[in-house]
Amino acid sequence: MANFFINRPIVAMVISILMVLVGIIVMRGLPISQFPDIVPPMINVTTTYIGASSVDVEQSVATPLEQQINGVENMIYMKSINANDGTLTLQVSFDVGSDLDMSNVLTQNRVSQATAFLPGSVKNYGVTVKKSLVFPLLLVTLKSPEGQFDNNFLSNYASININDYLSRTKGVGDVKLFGGSDYAMRIWVKPDVLGKLGLTVPDLVKAVQDQNVISPAGQIGGPPAPEGTDFTYTVRTQGRLLNEEEFGQIIVRTNPDGSQLRMKDIARIELGTLLYSMIGRNNGNPAAVVAVYQLPGSNAIEVAEKIKETMNELSKNFPPGMIHEISLDTHFQLKKA
Repeated sequence: MANFFINRPIVAMVISILMVLVGIIVMRGLPISQFPDIVPPMINVTTTYIGASSVDVEQSVATPLEQQINGVENMIYMKSINANDGTLTLQVSFDVGSDLDMSNVLTQNRVSQATAFLPGSVKNYGVTVKKSLVFPLLLVTLKSPEGQFDNNFLSNYASININDYLSRTKGVGDVKLFGGSDYAMRIWVKPDVLGKLGLTVPDLVKAVQDQNVISPAGQIGGPPAPEGTDFTYTVRTQGRLLNEEEFGQIIVRTNPDGSQLRMKDIARIELGTLLYSMIGRNNGNPAAVVAVYQLPGSNAIEVAEKIKETMNELSKNFPPGMIHEISLDTHFQLKKA
């Protein structure tokens, strides 16, 4: 056979060219990766106990969750991270080859069993169960080079206008915002005044909860209505309080002489943020950092490119003075390596 191709070099060249062409055509349809997953799939359980220390989070939140999640099917180990800002991150790892969707469902069921043992504020905040990798794929930074926007504005802009779009991107497991928090109405109580009036903080909390509510007022002319009623009107009343002045008018107590003690008399009220434990900076300037985590099993290159395309599209609607940049790109570093 060797002598056949040696004596007929043209035939050998033609066959070689055909093999190269067939190889190029077949290569376009090959999968990007054929290697099995070697990293144990992981489920992240996160929540926040507002105002609590790391020890409080460990004792009242992490412990009930760990006791219920421990022993879930195919679990190999778990690790919890409790921070002094009240946040909890519980990472549950499963055997290699486990069905990640089923593991997510099983973990969610165990979390539901632990809900009855969690503090009320944690139940109100909610416990999130998601499947994602530990290390972020990309860090997207929002900043204002000329200083038009502060850290609070940048963080809330990212939370309202960017995070949802990135979360819907195929292959994204989770999106987290670092360096800021949601807007919140801050009520800074004057302890000396509170003590003189014989009030406590729970009294103020109850006043806010009772008066900052949405109260449906019903309808006028709704059925069954008297004969001759031609129209039905829905009564609209004022909803939740919106600004510092409205919160300042909350009635804390009515005195026997008919006078009223209002929130503005015993506290300073301002629009701030929910948490002050973290501030985002980029080269010393205010910034909001959005961490995008890859979904296990997805292709990092495709996910990174889609995220960049999404951010380029969203940046067209940025207010003047706001820009974005990719601060960390693990996909780019892998390509360089």
